[in-house]
Amino acid sequence: MPGKAVRDRLGRPLLGSPAEGIDPYLPRNGNIGYRISRYELDLEYKVAANRLAGTAIITATALSGLDRFSLDLSGSLKVDRVSVNGKRPAKFTHRSGKLAITLATAIRSGAAFEVVVRYGGTPKPVRGPWGEVGWEELSEGALVASQPNGAASWFPCDDHPSSKAAYQISITTDSPFYALANGRLLRKRVKAAQTTWVYEQVEPMATYLATIAIGPYVRIPVATDPVPISAVLPSRLKNEFAIDFGRQGQIMTAFVDMFGPYPFPEYTVVVTDDPLEIPIEAQGISTFGANHCDGTRDSERLVAHELAHQWFGNSLTLTRWKDIWLHEGFACYAEWLWAERSGGPSADECARKHYDHLVDSCHTGTLGDPGPDQMFDDWVYKRGALTLHAIRIRLDDNMFFTLLRDWCRDHRYSSITTEEFVDFAGHYSSESLRPLFTAWLHTAGLPDFPA
Repeated sequence: MPGKAVRDRLGRPLLGSPAEGIDPYLPRNGNIGYRISRYELDLEYKVAANRLAGTAIITATALSGLDRFSLDLSGSLKVDRVSVNGKRPAKFTHRSGKLAITLATAIRSGAAFEVVVRYGGTPKPVRGPWGEVGWEELSEGALVASQPNGAASWFPCDDHPSSKAAYQISITTDSPFYALANGRLLRKRVKAAQTTWVYEQVEPMATYLATIAIGPYVRIPVATDPVPISAVLPSRLKNEFAIDFGRQGQIMTAFVDMFGPYPFPEYTVVVTDDPLEIPIEAQGISTFGANHCDGTRDSERLVAHELAHQWFGNSLTLTRWKDIWLHEGFACYAEWLWAERSGGPSADECARKHYDHLVDSCHTGTLGDPGPDQMFDDWVYKRGALTLHAIRIRLDDNMFFTLLRDWCRDHRYSSITTEEFVDFAGHYSSESLRPLFTAWLHTAGLPDFPA
């Protein structure tokens, strides 16, 4: 198992230290030698033409002396100009998804620096083993679904899950359209036929969780307690939304009780005018398709799943993609917990049902390191949830939920690893949990159902 990473004051691993490097699941993504603390993105988007023009102001700190460095940026976007600390670099190149910058004057270790990149073009999703991710053009508007490596489809970045930063995102688009991004709306300005929306995301956020949604939407309030919840959706879907998302406030209340305080100031649910194959998580935002809003409430487990990611994935974010069960296993188990809390089947009934399905499946790999090709497979989600159920049975309910609340509190806004969770959970049991974790996380065969 990996050793603990060298971390900064926010609990983030310092890339470029001996303990960290580029993620082997996505070896072409992420960069070393610096740490980004803030992005300021000034975007102008023309919906009809699907044209994006952007200026990115990136504040970073050198972790070592730098005479060159790189950023991730899709080749579908053209870089017009680059400056570092107000000066032109000696040169820059943009190919194979990397913006490589060679400096005229080296930056010393520990020094802060500012990079400004002006760019534009026709944004397209990034192709990879998991399909196309990133910028997606809709019938009217656009959305961003970047997990795991699509952030570079719309802005230059250090696209590594542990590279968390603050953001300000400004979007200028045609006035009939609503524009949403992560964080609080700071201001909105209408000028001629265009509207500019400016959002501030203070809590540190991974690049793949940065998002925008542009479309013919209206905003409606959903709940105020215990957290302000709003919906952004087409007017035509208001009635169906009231049914399908009618218990969104109750789910939030249940999860605050189970996991501790909601980690962000507010929560927004987006429903697009187009159907989507699966919902999309982002920090403070979840996006669903019109097909998830049909007045049947059949998608409520997904409503619960995406909300749970605000704790498990957005506040607590994996350090490396091999630990994806720390996101998806927890969110899947939250589905079962909500079913239990709302009068549906118990978590134990859900666990037994999905355990039986896993017995009949032919998955390979281990939960603690499923491999890049399988990290989003359904067995990872279900086996991760079963691992938590096994822990719950071993600890009892009181100690299990204390563990979850303490885990979320002590690692709020941090990057996490499986080994850290294993160590943390060990403090809540009088007996060693190592054999349990070895069986469920590091053994390919399926353990016996937890008794």
